[in-house]
Amino acid sequence: MPDSWLSKINWSDDGLVPVIAQEAGSGKVLMVAWMNREAVKLTAETGRVVYWSRSRKKLWRKGESSGHFQKVKDIYLDCDEDVLLLTVEQIGGIACHTGRHNCFFNKLENGQWVVNAPVIKDPKEIYHK
Repeated sequence: MPDSWLSKINWSDDGLVPVIAQEAGSGKVLMVAWMNREAVKLTAETGRVVYWSRSRKKLWRKGESSGHFQKVKDIYLDCDEDVLLLTVEQIGGIACHTGRHNCFFNKLENGQWVVNAPVIKDPKEIYHK
């Protein structure tokens, strides 16, 4: 498929776009990450999510070390054309590197951040560290 559709995205000055990963079945927001042009293209072509790691400065194929990859169902571009929403199937049920289902487990309650989701699997077991 031609790449002209990528030009519609309003990329940040550093060539990135924020991405929201939403679980297709539940509608739950799993995580927020970043993609560069290559990551978006690879994600669309392969059907498996590829992000850009800002800390490592390289492509990050979700699940490459954990086995918890994301299968793309749909890709949406917001009205300002500067945020992507991916609906995904989360393979293995764990999206967060902390071993939780999603990355949004710190809830503000009475001026305190409270963890409100259990660890499904110890990250040491996932990443063998």
